[in-house]
Amino acid sequence: MEKVSIGIVGVTGVVGQKFLEVLEEYGLLFNRIKFFASKKSVGKKIKFQNRMIEVEELKEGVFKDLDYVLFSAGSKIASYWGLIAEKEGCIVIDNSSAFRNHDDIPLIISEINMNDFYSSKRKIIANPNCSTIQSVVVLNAINKVYKIDEVIYSTYQAVSGAGKKGIDDLVNKTQNFFPLNINKTCLPIIGELENNNYTNEEIKMIKETKKILHNNKLKVTSTCVRVPVLNCHAVAIYIRCMEEIDLDLVKEKLAICPSIIILDDINLNLFPNSLIALNNDYIYVGRIRKDLDNPKGMWIYCVSDNLRKGAASNAVQILRNLITRDL
Repeated sequence: MEKVSIGIVGVTGVVGQKFLEVLEEYGLLFNRIKFFASKKSVGKKIKFQNRMIEVEELKEGVFKDLDYVLFSAGSKIASYWGLIAEKEGCIVIDNSSAFRNHDDIPLIISEINMNDFYSSKRKIIANPNCSTIQSVVVLNAINKVYKIDEVIYSTYQAVSGAGKKGIDDLVNKTQNFFPLNINKTCLPIIGELENNNYTNEEIKMIKETKKILHNNKLKVTSTCVRVPVLNCHAVAIYIRCMEEIDLDLVKEKLAICPSIIILDDINLNLFPNSLIALNNDYIYVGRIRKDLDNPKGMWIYCVSDNLRKGAASNAVQILRNLITRDL
């Protein structure tokens, strides 16, 4: 691992800072690491692994001595500089939506489909949407025993998913970013509205679920809601399978998934929540119950830290898998 060199683009942002936190926590070692951010941050020094590293400006040639580059600087930056990093020989792991719908670029959840990258001709990996990651880890475990036919998502997404401006509105009790006061209401719209009256956040979840599970025929729909919670997204998922569901078998398969923790005893107040999911990489699953009118249907509720497993940690876990494989 000590022979690996990496770069981080967008290091001063909310997810960029989480990259550093998770990299330190995971103990990955590098012989070279470079930080990149907007021009206003160039020259700023950031502490990482007991050394001060100066933020550099993005320009052609800066990636040539790097093996991997983690991007968390938005779609416009990734669309341009991600391609340059790939051209200069790096493996790019991008947290934005820039490459998620490209047919030739793999959309990766670390514990599910790393092989999609190993069989790809590209050197770019797209990190899925935060709500998609935690949901599809659950769906993938169930799909191994019961082929899923339909998925209905209802999300409850924390303000940190909107970045620093969203966080500031909640923390400072202002209304500078969100259209209404997020301290006093939920907002049933995340992202831009499409012509079909779905938001692009909802469309992301629909398309990404099908791509990761390799099933374009899967029926998926979604409603995404912003809630007055600082961190951790929650998703209520309705799942309809091709055959009758045995809940005990479902729980058994979920329990053996290393990134899933089942909390499912309402009488003891054991259920997924933002307090327990904060600052770790687990996906908490509960409220597991059958559809009362359809034995092939079930509901699940899951919560995970959107800045970690939903963004930075999934990217770092992908990086760790790549480094380990190359050793």
